[in-house]
Amino acid sequence: MSVAACCGLIVLFVAAIGKRNHELCKDYLIAIRGAQKNVFINEDNIEKMLLDAANGKIKNEKITDFNLRKLKARIKQNDWVQDAELYFDNKQVLHVSVVEKEPIARIFTGSGRSFYIDSNAQQMPLSTMMSARVPVFTNFPDKKFLNSKDSVLLHDVKKTAQFILNDPFWMAQMEQIDITPERNFEMIPTVGNHVVRLGNGDDIEQKFHRLFIFYQQVMSKTGFNRYKIVDVQFNGQVIGTKEKVSKVDSVQLRKNVEKLLHEARQMQEDTTTVFPAAQQEVPMDQKLVPGKKDESDVQDHKQKDSIPVKTTTTAKPKLIKQKTEDTKPKAVMPAKN
Repeated sequence: MSVAACCGLIVLFVAAIGKRNHELCKDYLIAIRGAQKNVFINEDNIEKMLLDAANGKIKNEKITDFNLRKLKARIKQNDWVQDAELYFDNKQVLHVSVVEKEPIARIFTGSGRSFYIDSNAQQMPLSTMMSARVPVFTNFPDKKFLNSKDSVLLHDVKKTAQFILNDPFWMAQMEQIDITPERNFEMIPTVGNHVVRLGNGDDIEQKFHRLFIFYQQVMSKTGFNRYKIVDVQFNGQVIGTKEKVSKVDSVQLRKNVEKLLHEARQMQEDTTTVFPAAQQEVPMDQKLVPGKKDESDVQDHKQKDSIPVKTTTTAKPKLIKQKTEDTKPKAVMPAKN
């Protein structure tokens, strides 16, 4: 390249810089993305933050006077903003792209303080604009700084909330989840007067699958108010507890359990997948309708006995009667060898 050509390029470069230094911002565009189900910030909120950071002026201001890094930091200070990008295009238009956080759960502490968490388990404040329809957890430890056990509990909350959010049936059936002193989860359902013991957040999908089978094949026949406690936290079984049971009820309950075990064995023989796909195989006339109670479901629920139900074994079921003053017969399925 000749000296003259080099000099020409330098002149053009200097001229371009000089022109850029005198260019003015002609307009600005704001785009918000990220939250699909809840919108807690809008363009007006972002515009106000921009104007505050730019001393009230954006249009017709020199592009060189804009500190884009400062503007980005100001926007990211908002509790509902996950990320932001700002740049000028070749038409001197300022583009502001914002990624909004999306809450996945609302948490109430023991003292009544409330906040949301996002998909990164980061705390988010409540909004005056709207209330998010997300799973509710109560009795979370009320601490300014979380220890390692609290962090594990928060992670379990996140896993459980994400599963429920992605399943319309459980979103409709879950009223709230209480956190016990042992840091386990107990679900209060929308339909029925029972409590569902879930344990911790491990294998949460399988636990809800076992609960769905119990709903479909036992409680849909006996009524949703029949059991006081339904325990699904142990692998391969469901335990339903009543306060009192008559001899006739005990016989019928045993038949229901034996039928459930038989159908579970057939399901295992027909397919090797026994989890989410099973929900899609439920006949339409047996599906539960969240929020709707049938007259047959309104029954006296002050009864007590325990019914362990094995749902994933092919071994022959064996009935074991345990005679105690307060305990009724149990139908027990031996663990799979």
